[in-house]
Amino acid sequence: MNVSIETLTGLERRLTIAIDSDTFEQQITSRLQAAAGQVKLPGFRAGKVPMKEVRRRFGDSVRAEVAGEMMQSSFMTAVQQEDMNPASSPKLDVVKMDPGVDFEFTATFDVFPTIELVNFEKVNVKRPSAQIEDADLENMIERLRDQHATQEAAERPAEDGDQVKVDFTGELDGERVEEACGEGMAFTLGQGQMIEDFDQGVVGLGAGEEKTFDAVFPEDYRAEELQRKTVQFTVKVIEVNERKLPDLDDEFYAKFGIEEGGEAAFREEVRNNMQRELEGAQKNQVKQQVMDSLAELHEFAVPADIVHREIHVLKDQMMSQFQMPPGQAQSLDLPDALFQDQAEKRVKVGLIVNEVISSASLKADSEKVDAKLEELAAPYGEPDQVIEWYRGNPEQMSNIEMSVLEDQVVDHILSAANIEEVLASYADVISGAAIAPPQEDADGMESDGDSASDAKTDAGKDTEDAEEATAEDDESK
Repeated sequence: MNVSIETLTGLERRLTIAIDSDTFEQQITSRLQAAAGQVKLPGFRAGKVPMKEVRRRFGDSVRAEVAGEMMQSSFMTAVQQEDMNPASSPKLDVVKMDPGVDFEFTATFDVFPTIELVNFEKVNVKRPSAQIEDADLENMIERLRDQHATQEAAERPAEDGDQVKVDFTGELDGERVEEACGEGMAFTLGQGQMIEDFDQGVVGLGAGEEKTFDAVFPEDYRAEELQRKTVQFTVKVIEVNERKLPDLDDEFYAKFGIEEGGEAAFREEVRNNMQRELEGAQKNQVKQQVMDSLAELHEFAVPADIVHREIHVLKDQMMSQFQMPPGQAQSLDLPDALFQDQAEKRVKVGLIVNEVISSASLKADSEKVDAKLEELAAPYGEPDQVIEWYRGNPEQMSNIEMSVLEDQVVDHILSAANIEEVLASYADVISGAAIAPPQEDADGMESDGDSASDAKTDAGKDTEDAEEATAEDDESK
């Protein structure tokens, strides 16, 4: 077998592989002889069909079949012989396949890039830290109460924040406007669910009361025929409901699994959850910065085939956010360009992480895997059963081990990185504002971004993306 290598563009390679004619023809003859003993043709006894006739009838199809098998096996032998690392399945094309000449074909494919890791002292990381203050705990408890609020009938006129149910009709120049009529419409006052003038017209009305008022539609209203038009509404209020926050009592605590210990146990549980959330945010934000730095500090081409597959993964992930089945993104014909940059970054970071794992000879620490299992199982009533379930599922265990290995990669890089400790509030660490870059105000001046509302990050998302891309790269290899 003769092999020649041609570099095309970037990571694309083309192998031209030639197999001597005798070897190729022997394979074909052997396959035809095996078939001759089984083939049945009219006018011939079973197993007695002349080889000439067998070759005439089946020679071309057997030749193509043998060629396909030899291309696959010869390609694998060739890449091992040439010490190549394919990053994609090859595109195989026959060059010569005629009797009496050497069988020749080409294999075109991407290879994995050679990655030279930078000195990790170049990695700069801000590590946020915070203490959970009493005010943070009180704010969290109020948020939990707000999340479990109920709607109760209000024996008073409607106010901002109330949920109302109304029947209404709208007229424009004395004629009824169907688009401005409704029955049993429920909405919350002051939340922008209705146009502002309509909202204000309902404020102050009690259940059973009726009112007629004018309302001007905004210029960007979705129905163009109503934009900037003044419509006369007649509204009858059916219900006025106000939000009722639950009391801090045993019934409320039970919703969070607190059966004993009352308010003290509840507060301790909330604080513990906040601490876990804080530690998770700190870890994810540090991880995010490490991954971003790896992507910025390394320059190399990424295999197009892996990027293409990653684009489809991202499309399906986007569809899942809208509760659409996998593969639906392709039917919507979403352009690949929308996902190109993110896919390239995921693949790039995954390749770098793999290189760090290889160069540092890292393996998932069994104690850390056990700790991860306990962390995942902790929220459940029977944690031992959850751990047993994970251990009985090889795919789930592989994901956990990869997650632990990712953490070890980050720790390995952090051991050499420049780390700046950033003291901040609990809210700013959770939101990502603690380490967010300064924001420019309307005058172009930088603001310090010390408010949780100034900057919010999707901490950990790219890190999770990198973990998925790493796993996919491992499969490719």
